[in-house]
Amino acid sequence: MSSSEGTTPAPPAPVQAAARPPRLTAAAALTALEALALFAAGVYLLVAGASGAPDDPGQAEALGVTVLVIGVLPLIAARGLLRLRGWSRGPAMITHIIALPVAYTLMTSGGALVPVGIAVAAVAIAGLVLLVNAATTEALGIRPPGTRGED
Repeated sequence: MSSSEGTTPAPPAPVQAAARPPRLTAAAALTALEALALFAAGVYLLVAGASGAPDDPGQAEALGVTVLVIGVLPLIAARGLLRLRGWSRGPAMITHIIALPVAYTLMTSGGALVPVGIAVAAVAIAGLVLLVNAATTEALGIRPPGTRGED
């Protein structure tokens, strides 16, 4: 018995990965980046609350837990985008839209937060542009309005 007879061939590459446009992969990456930013902010708030640094540690801890829970939505959406699930575009777009007022607040606060606000705005706008791209919507199986009955 030769060594090649006892091994099974490797399974073929998934078809979905080949059908996923690079723009959709980029949109998923930006959505995951926003999830990681939310997780980092949530952990920071929890640590700040536990250390007693803010005026109201309990409020900081509650906000930290809330931000951590909210961070799950874009993480699930990013995973759905990578798996070409049409439902995932909505939560990803909502995440990017909600990031825009956050970016504006950071940019108008002055100081060291201005570059952070610019970065948040850039990620949100780029994510939205990538999600409404024709190749992205086609890969996700989303049809333009008024074309449901056409086949």
